[in-house]
Amino acid sequence: MTSVNASCENDSQAIKAPKKGASLSQWLDYLLSIHPTEIEMGLTRVTEVALRLNVLNLDSQVVTVAGTNGKGTTCAMIESVLLQAGKTVGVYSSPHLINFNERVRLNHQDVSDEQLIEAFIAIESARTQSQQTEISLSFFEYATLAGLYIFKQTQPDVVLLEVGLGGRLDATNIIDADVTVITSIDIDHQEYLGDTRELVGREKAGIFRENCLAVIGEPDLPSTVLEYAAEINAKVYRVNKDFSYHLNGDKWQFSGNKCAINKLSLPKLPLANAATAIAVIEQTWPAISAADITTGIATASLSGRLEQVLDKPVVLVDVAHNPHAAKYLASQLQQYKPARIIALCGMLKDKDASAVLSELNGTVNEWYFTSLDVDRGLDAQTLANQLPVSSTNNSAKSVSYQFDSISQAWQSISVNITADDVVIVFGSFYTVAGFSKILQRE
Repeated sequence: MTSVNASCENDSQAIKAPKKGASLSQWLDYLLSIHPTEIEMGLTRVTEVALRLNVLNLDSQVVTVAGTNGKGTTCAMIESVLLQAGKTVGVYSSPHLINFNERVRLNHQDVSDEQLIEAFIAIESARTQSQQTEISLSFFEYATLAGLYIFKQTQPDVVLLEVGLGGRLDATNIIDADVTVITSIDIDHQEYLGDTRELVGREKAGIFRENCLAVIGEPDLPSTVLEYAAEINAKVYRVNKDFSYHLNGDKWQFSGNKCAINKLSLPKLPLANAATAIAVIEQTWPAISAADITTGIATASLSGRLEQVLDKPVVLVDVAHNPHAAKYLASQLQQYKPARIIALCGMLKDKDASAVLSELNGTVNEWYFTSLDVDRGLDAQTLANQLPVSSTNNSAKSVSYQFDSISQAWQSISVNITADDVVIVFGSFYTVAGFSKILQRE
């Protein structure tokens, strides 16, 4: 592979890499400065650097997980079961909520600053080893390579790779996975993945590999996914066809072609993703016991996914930012009725705010909209204007307020809530991260 995009070559050469002893924050600032483009699709550049680093072949079983929603929670539940069964596990995920270290986990612990800095130094050396062909890397590509470098050094039994965007052209797809997973398919990131479910599905199916297992948790599967799977002879294992799950009161059951487990405790994370995780486990590691699966699924958790952060009143945070996720969030909030539900919401400009708010408008009683202080952030007034006519009063919108910052919105909520209310903070990773930092200061 000789074709290398060096479009940022001149700019990156003018910016000096951090010196020996530099902190992780200095390295992160440097990575952002040398390649300001947040997303750059394509595998040529990142593959070339991976070859130089010798990280294309990991000494671990690899599971790659794609999907519009549910990637992180599915990874978390697979991770939990594997750890319960005594395996060592590495997880690469994105984005992070508070600390960059969250993107790379080893045995459920975030890696250290020192491990990341060592990886960054190695990547910087590899990408700049020839001044004539210095390779430009995006922030996400740099992060992905850092995860792969650390996994190559530590050699966990299993590596779980969460796809960042799409699948076919995502940096994680430079690795040939032993098992691939699609959790869900809906329209998001249209400018990169297409504006139909068929196009989005084909992009996500790009993680499939010839003759390898492909577990699919999406019940309404676009034909493009099956067409590509047939083209490369991927071994498809589908929900409601090859495996299924059913809710029975406060318990649920899973049925697959290698195991059936009854009376499972309800997980803290979405049930559909729990079933998908078990499908991966039963097909890939059939020797893992039902007891380990039961415990692993029930105890798995992930920050920012319908996470309760305060008790009285109940305050929940969720990174839901597209209609598919908002619909699920609305269904979960129903359990708190008839309590008054208050939403603190901040979103990005490139998200379908109108559709997201429509999914939740019948559930939320009061809206507190906030501007997000990032380049892609939507201002509170524009966001409030996306609120549809109330489902209970066709002549008016739901009650809403607008604020310049998350802290201002939370301050206003704090003086108006009672112990019986429920607050949901959602709309973006930025919203949840900003709110989490406020709670840490209080």
